Amino acid sequence: MWRQSQLVVKAGLYKVVDRLYQVRTADLSNLTIVEGDTGLIIIDPLVSTETAGAALDLYYQHRPKKPVIAVVHSHSHVDHYGGVKGVVSEEDVKAGKAMIVAPAGFLDAAVSENVLAGTAMSRRATYMYGNLLPPGPRGMVGAGLGMSTSSGTVTLIPPTHEITATGQRMRIDGLDFEFLLAPGTEAPAEMHWYIEQLKALTAAENCCHTLHNTYTLRGASIRDPQAWSKYLNQTIDMWGDKSEVMYGMHHWPVWGRERVLEILTKGRDCYRYINDQTLRLANHGYTPVEIAEQFELPPELAGHWALRPYYGTFNHNVKATYVKYLGWFDGNPANLHVLPPEAAAKNYVAMMGGADAVVEKAAAYFARGEYRWVAEVVKHVVFADPGHKGARELLADTFEQLGYRAESGPWRNFYLTGAKELREGVMQLPAPNSVSPDSVRAMSLDTFFDYLGVRLNGPKAVGKKSVINLNFTDTGEQAVLVLVNATLNHSLDRQDPHADATLTLTRNALNRIILQESTFDKEVGSGGVQVAGNAGKVHELVSLLDSFEFWFNIVTP
Repeated sequence: MWRQSQLVVKAGLYKVVDRLYQVRTADLSNLTIVEGDTGLIIIDPLVSTETAGAALDLYYQHRPKKPVIAVVHSHSHVDHYGGVKGVVSEEDVKAGKAMIVAPAGFLDAAVSENVLAGTAMSRRATYMYGNLLPPGPRGMVGAGLGMSTSSGTVTLIPPTHEITATGQRMRIDGLDFEFLLAPGTEAPAEMHWYIEQLKALTAAENCCHTLHNTYTLRGASIRDPQAWSKYLNQTIDMWGDKSEVMYGMHHWPVWGRERVLEILTKGRDCYRYINDQTLRLANHGYTPVEIAEQFELPPELAGHWALRPYYGTFNHNVKATYVKYLGWFDGNPANLHVLPPEAAAKNYVAMMGGADAVVEKAAAYFARGEYRWVAEVVKHVVFADPGHKGARELLADTFEQLGYRAESGPWRNFYLTGAKELREGVMQLPAPNSVSPDSVRAMSLDTFFDYLGVRLNGPKAVGKKSVINLNFTDTGEQAVLVLVNATLNHSLDRQDPHADATLTLTRNALNRIILQESTFDKEVGSGGVQVAGNAGKVHELVSLLDSFEFWFNIVTP
């Protein structure tokens, strides 16, 4: 991990080949700049506008100041689109002065992943990327994929051009791009491409200088290592023989056909090995924990530095692959209906002689360096008796030792952040808002109403019934919401003639309410929302929607 971070921390503007430059370590990801005939093609503009703007300014200090005429998003994760308004204005895009190119499904994936489970995912990301840790040898030394994420303004501009098929070609400012779609790999919507004039290839984030995650610890849908392998194989077939450089959305490039083929081939075979060997051992009856404990790459892959577990690990990737095919249950009925953590913890601690006795015994294991076992035992004391100072301190010390031994940046950051919160508690800091203004504006009505359904407090909604029509005057869209059986359903492009209430409004008014820039009552008072029928039913529905507290506990109950 220390070795990887020494390489990742080398920040600045780099020339990859003629006409292709990268700014590295301005954020978690790279800003890639391709010089077209008349302007610039920006690839993956980082997490936030502030870092993306600073990276482009650094480029302009050393190269001619040409306008940005295109932005290409390789995939739908926020570190590859969030800074888009730092490099191009929405006005220029609307005026046709700049295009936004992205793979099919990009907008839906970008919005839904950050909204439906956004609070939980963002809170866990504070652990994964070490955002709460001080930088240094005892704290955050990187994430393996990059240093860490920025915390600036996240933006989004909907694509103007979609790549919808593998083999699709596009000439952008004098350069010929050929694309390969790779959905369901590192992101739900992702693509690779080749620039003919530069003999330059990218496999987006599917081939980096680290083992990647087939399951990310911040939480997301499990990724498909078999598909991942097949798309890398297809990349080799399409462009391997003619590529002279491969640049990535993280880390550094490789030059020369042989090195390009080596990193692609070994990456391909690694993800295939994860998939196939997990299933082989599962078919022998091994459980996910057992498979993860015995899994090893063959020597010809294990010795390849770009497959070291600096970011993903074989341990959690193997478990994810098992779950992808067979689900969370390992087949042992003892694990079918286990007690929740607090109830189980109290029973464990009582059986082991009480909190003080458990901590005393665990301290002896700690002295012998058996940190995994200490964590397993002492977590029960913390959940049974959260105020037990000795247990919290011992578990924090244990997490630190596990973190210092971890090769994976996310594992290290999880352990050290857990130790910090055991000692200091959960700090009520300004929270990142995964439901950003641009994300809300870009949401389809279907996704927006799915989000409302997630926020509905089911137990409070028991016995409540309502039907509400919505008419949007600016978009021409219609919808009907039905609250029944403690669930919120919706149908688009229709109205119910027997609805309790009908709202006539603009989509902007709805956005303002959701972004808490306004309230329902204020919009009614100003005429932004007009209500026909029983307005009380609308108020009742709004009262049943939960708000999510970002700083929930993780290492304590």
